[in-house]
Amino acid sequence: MHNNEAIFRETLKRSCYILINNWETTRNYIYIRELVTSLEGINNLKDALSRPLSRTRNWIKEFVVSQEYQELKLFASRHDEGENKHWSSRYASFLLVPQYTDANNPIEQREAAQALSQQLKSRFRFDLAMYTARSGSVTPKQEAPQNPTALGDGVLRLVKKIVIQINSHKQYNVSRLFLKQIENLPYDRFKLALQRYLIYSVDRDTSLLAFNDKLSAKLDTLFVDKNDEIIDNALLLRTCNRLIDYLTTETRQEPSPLFILFLSQGSTITLVIILLKIVSISPNSRVHLEERVAKLIHYYMEQSIDDSAWVINFFEIFKITSAIYTDSVEYNLVKIKQDGVESLDAYRLFSQLKEHEEEGNTELSGKSSLEQGETWSLDD
Repeated sequence: MHNNEAIFRETLKRSCYILINNWETTRNYIYIRELVTSLEGINNLKDALSRPLSRTRNWIKEFVVSQEYQELKLFASRHDEGENKHWSSRYASFLLVPQYTDANNPIEQREAAQALSQQLKSRFRFDLAMYTARSGSVTPKQEAPQNPTALGDGVLRLVKKIVIQINSHKQYNVSRLFLKQIENLPYDRFKLALQRYLIYSVDRDTSLLAFNDKLSAKLDTLFVDKNDEIIDNALLLRTCNRLIDYLTTETRQEPSPLFILFLSQGSTITLVIILLKIVSISPNSRVHLEERVAKLIHYYMEQSIDDSAWVINFFEIFKITSAIYTDSVEYNLVKIKQDGVESLDAYRLFSQLKEHEEEGNTELSGKSSLEQGETWSLDD
């Protein structure tokens, strides 16, 4: 190890993550921050007279300016003070996903990243549920729950819009009906059904029409050698993952044309709903989706919060919708103003935390009072 920087770096990483896992377990979070900060302090030390010590310090300096150190900093960033936080730290739960899905990372790092990601998601789901549940009640200002989002007071109307669309989809088991009706379909017919499914019950606008045309062209050329084969779980997963790429980043670096299209047209909610509709028929695609979102966050990370406000809006809406699109919390809208006017202001949000729900389950109970009963079929 004395003459091998790669071995030293790997040992340093594993040691850091072993400590992080232990401190997370014992809730000694302050030590995580001190560990990360201490590595940066290597630059303040005087030059060492010992050649081995000098070499070791240089290796640590190289580590501190590496991507590996940026990954390590995610574990300390949630304990930073507000003014010191970069805007991307709000989405650490997604930035951690590539760390625990990369088989080349040490097992200690993967375990720490997965545990922290789930903790952050669970905390946000809880905070969002508490905020929406108490937002309409008469609560002393000092007791009112803090808004866990970056969208201000307008987040309540946004959540109502999201709940309407999600509950409309979930109430009538559209995903389950779709999966039932595509059984034994050849792949070429499945692709046609998939296109109808994705735009079903989604708000129609110019971006959706353009998306439909572009999606049709993409699907026509997708896995054409499989067109005569019967759809199976493996092919469903591959197709859904490819669709996620089309909608986020096809190059794994730059945003895709469809991503830019939706956001430039102000159709962020539509894009997010379509992405989560994909996940609802292919739950194993959720990690793939979160990896792609992490790529997008990295792409825009160098921009200031002002320059990236339009894409931050997407990340925020994706985070909120992902929190709602689970079975750990049930959201409902109840009409409280009987004035004959169908508007969001006439409804109040109610949220209910559930116990012992599985993270991968995408079915959501509850129904929206603003939607009428519908059914879905391949022929629609």
